[in-house]
Formats: sequence, structure tokens, C-alpha cells
Amino acid sequence: MLPRHARIVARLLERLPGVGERTATRYVLHLLAEDPALSQALGDALRELHARVRGCARCGNLAEVVPGLEASPICEICADGRRDASVLCVVARVQDLAAIERSGAMRGRYFVLGRLVSPLEGVGPEDLPLERLRARIAEDGVKEVIIATPPSVDGEATSLFLARELAALGLSISRIASGVPHGSELEYADQVTLGRAIAGRKSLG
Repeated sequence: MLPRHARIVARLLERLPGVGERTATRYVLHLLAEDPALSQALGDALRELHARVRGCARCGNLAEVVPGLEASPICEICADGRRDASVLCVVARVQDLAAIERSGAMRGRYFVLGRLVSPLEGVGPEDLPLERLRARIAEDGVKEVIIATPPSVDGEATSLFLARELAALGLSISRIASGVPHGSELEYADQVTLGRAIAGRKSLG
């Protein structure tokens, strides 16, 4: 039985994805066995997390806040001049962006929707940041949009909606290939599978 405060820490850790009671308890015991400086550093970093890391003003990825530019932080990918600005990969979540980056197959830039069309969750097409996406396409002179939403019912619905709405812009619009199993999350796909999915993308119009 953990002491009261240790139990509080464990319960907080259990709220993290993939962390159950046993894992949370193991983390707490490890922290208590380590140098207290580790717990102090972890606590300090967590306190600063929301102030130091925010959504990128351009794509929605996570970005480090620069003093004096708190209102419009830019992520490392958007700031990287070596990226191909003419290719824009549209993903649902930051986790999906990170998974595709690990594959090394994407040298363009990204746009994070933040959500998928999902009638069961009350999210309709009008809730997607379509105007921001159009503005990004125009600003960067994008020539190809790769839609990399998950191969799920909601992901497919979102993909079809985006393809229809962007068709009038005269872009090359493609969807990642079916190398990713249907119904799965991009976050958990391996690098080779994601690389093949990007390389084998198919045109939607």
C-alpha cells in the first residue's frame, strides 16, 4: 500500500494513455528510489509545459514558444526551409504527424485538422478548419495535398469531404495507400508500413 501522497501521484499518472495501476505504481516507486532531483526536474518541466509548448500558428503541430512571439509560435517543420512547401500532408492529429515523420517518407509540410468528421461525436464537415487549410494552401503555393487521415469510417468520410472541397483549387489531391490496416490508428503503424503508404498514395481527383 502506497502512502497517501504517493497514491495521489499514481492516480494522476493513471490518467495518461497506456498507463495502468501497476505501471503507475512502478513509476512512483522508481521516482522515490531515485535522486529527488529527478522528481524536482520532472515537476518543473511539467509546470512549464503548457506555457512553453503550444500549437503551431501555421499548421497545428506542437511548437516551442519563443519569448516575445508567444501569440504565434512556429514549429520546427514549418520553419525548415529545406522542406518542400509545394507538398502539404493533411493529418487528423499531432500523433499522426509524428508517426509519418518517423517513417522519413514525407519531405513536405503538414496541416493538422485536430478532428475528423464524426456524426456519432457530433462533429460535422463545418467543424473542420477548412478556411485555415485553404489559406495555408494559397500562402505556400501548394501543388499537392496528401490526405493522411486514418483508414477508418471517420477518416474516409473526412478524406472524401476534403477532396471534394479542394477539387476546385486545381491541385493534385492524393490519399495515402492502403498499407495501413483498416480501422487502425496511424500512431501505432510501423515506419515501413507508413513509408509505403505515403509512397503509394493514390490520386483522388
